[in-house]
Amino acid sequence: MKHMTIGHFECSLPIIQGGMGVGISLSGLASAVANEGGIGVISAAGIGMLHKNGGNYLQNSIDGLRSEILKAKSLSSGVIGVNIMVALSNFSDMVNTAIDAGADIIFSGAGLPLDLPSYLKPGSKTLLVPIVSSARAAQLICNKWFTTYNYIAPAIVVEGPEAGGHLGFKLEQISDKAYALEQLIPEVLEAANKFGSEHDCKIPVIAGGGVYTGSDIHKFISMGAAGVQMGTRFVATVECDANEEFKQAYIDARKEDVRIIKSPVGMPGRAINSPFLEAVEAGERKPKSCPVNCIKTCDVDKVAYCIIGSLTAALRGNFLKGYAFAGSNVWRIKTIVTVGQLVKELKEEYNAHNKETFITPLCLVS
Repeated sequence: MKHMTIGHFECSLPIIQGGMGVGISLSGLASAVANEGGIGVISAAGIGMLHKNGGNYLQNSIDGLRSEILKAKSLSSGVIGVNIMVALSNFSDMVNTAIDAGADIIFSGAGLPLDLPSYLKPGSKTLLVPIVSSARAAQLICNKWFTTYNYIAPAIVVEGPEAGGHLGFKLEQISDKAYALEQLIPEVLEAANKFGSEHDCKIPVIAGGGVYTGSDIHKFISMGAAGVQMGTRFVATVECDANEEFKQAYIDARKEDVRIIKSPVGMPGRAINSPFLEAVEAGERKPKSCPVNCIKTCDVDKVAYCIIGSLTAALRGNFLKGYAFAGSNVWRIKTIVTVGQLVKELKEEYNAHNKETFITPLCLVS
């Protein structure tokens, strides 16, 4: 595979492992991907539910994220990133913690991270990469970051409607081919190239959402993407931080089990059907209270369930009280492999095309 350059990082594997909360992608998975030459990503979402040390959720989130970053860095000399959703109520704490702990890159979506560069301090080496679902969002963020903070995004991740988890699309757009990743990539590339020509810089574009095979990777790189973001396939690996019951849900999933849900976050999401989701659909679920106020946009009086509670239950293998987010291709997974085995398979599929893709290095504002 061709190398992927983001800022001062040159990765021999052009893959960013998608950040998956709650507790699915932590230091174990992130370090394993980084050791293969890709970018491993820890999810900050709900991390305070997992690292309980006598404090409250917010403090446990700070301590937990710092601990996971430091652990990942002790296990790998590769690139370690953190995914931080804009919608998190503790967004500021998570960003500050990631920067202070030395995360190499922060990936941020589920909202527009318009003020993200404001958290950088003199001497900060952490790169900031937005996750968008349209060329308009990419253009808006690039202009805001440059005009207000004199900061140029070192890359842009474009997440299409086939992704798992929360989707940055209206319900009717998810199945509309006009919003397919194959349509979004050229549009975002055009916006990134236009911005780059105006500021004498090149911004790599990363394709994410439904990327499953080495052939998919080759397709998007051939279209001009610098690399891809993959999440779902990395769940069914030995090194993934989820427990065996959660991974088994991926293996057992049938095509008809993959569904679009209405999340308490206020966005549609893609998940694997479960008894819990069926109970929600039947109107049999209602949160009694908001335990930690994890999401800014969640109104406990109007939502059908507590999202952090349901995702934590699923992490522990309890699908009577929770569910698993997953990408559209989850039903294709049949076995658990190591990250090394998965990367080997992806490389073999990619190299079968035997074509060259050149990735232009990035220029940053000094």
